[in-house]
Amino acid sequence: MNSSLGRGLRGGLAAGAVGTAVLNAVTYADMAWRGRDASTTPEDVVDALAGRLGTEVGGARGQRANRRTALGALSGTVAGLGVGALVGTARAAGLWMPPVVGGVVTGAVAMAATDAPAHALGVTDVRGWTGQDWVADAVPHLAFGLAAHATLRMTDPAPAEGSTAVVDRPRPASAGLLARSALLGVAAGGRSSLGLAGPALTGGSAVAKVGALAAVGVEVVQDKKPQTPSRLSAAGLPARLASGAGGALALARRDHRRAALPVVAGAAGALAGSVLGAAWRAGASEVVPDWQAAVVEDVASLTLAVLASR
Repeated sequence: MNSSLGRGLRGGLAAGAVGTAVLNAVTYADMAWRGRDASTTPEDVVDALAGRLGTEVGGARGQRANRRTALGALSGTVAGLGVGALVGTARAAGLWMPPVVGGVVTGAVAMAATDAPAHALGVTDVRGWTGQDWVADAVPHLAFGLAAHATLRMTDPAPAEGSTAVVDRPRPASAGLLARSALLGVAAGGRSSLGLAGPALTGGSAVAKVGALAAVGVEVVQDKKPQTPSRLSAAGLPARLASGAGGALALARRDHRRAALPVVAGAAGALAGSVLGAAWRAGASEVVPDWQAAVVEDVASLTLAVLASR
């Protein structure tokens, strides 16, 4: 593993552990202040997940209750460590954010990591939450984010005592990088593989180039099949947004630039490219066969990806 990414992973795990401890402290302080019951959501998620896997938490009544509580708490710890590892690795890859922004983003990621599975498993429906529900959930996760991000900043590499060396931190993103990130995102909106394939084709190793070409080739063929879901569907759009953001991160890392703004530009470009691409196919297919409109989009998307990634 790249040494900087490995350092980021280790720092991220430490940050996740600190953030989890702070989240638990804030949660218990709220329980003590308001005298409220502990949330049963973690245990309910354990039951729901066990049901999806065709099993159940075993044991007599008391044992089962204790195991559900333990597994619920462990799942929260694992989620906290996982989020810490994710943001630590992203920071090491160049995704630097100001302290407050980084803390809020990290807290939002942690909140999504716990609430999304609960919603998907039917344990809760976030669409019916009240304002008080959102605040009660957001405050501990914000505390997690601020504490975790502060820990990450403390674990950043620094010069040895007495050294005059300057820490080699990424430079601010340039306007050119932001423009190229947005264009690469537009290309990913056309063909989802191009967000990551573009940087690989123009600056990766031989193995990366072969893998990128294979991924693009598979998607070009798959795109022409009538059963392929819409790029704007729940199955298609997230992959394009992630590809645009990931490609922008690769460009920023290659240029040794801060990646926060390029990642946003890449995701925004992917959203725009997805909408424009869907509109193009819908309109052009009324004039020419759909496969011909698709080939035009293939060429345009690949051209944009190469130009943005050079």
